[in-house]
Amino acid sequence: MEGDLQRRLGRNLRILRKGKGLSQETFADALEIHRTYMGGLERGERNITLKTVERIAAALGIDPADLLSDAAPDRRV
Repeated sequence: MEGDLQRRLGRNLRILRKGKGLSQETFADALEIHRTYMGGLERGERNITLKTVERIAAALGIDPADLLSDAAPDRRV
């Protein structure tokens, strides 16, 4: 279904960010992106470039493919 991958990435991003104990605003600041853009990503409303996927994954210390995985991410990351 259209947009499923965006929503999956957003769900995984939110779980992993919260698992690190980071607020949306703090994490967005660390990535030098706006908090509202981060919120849109987490809600699956924004298209995201592969470059940004790589930056987010690096900041979380995970493989970029983990953000797109259908399996529930490990909350302890």
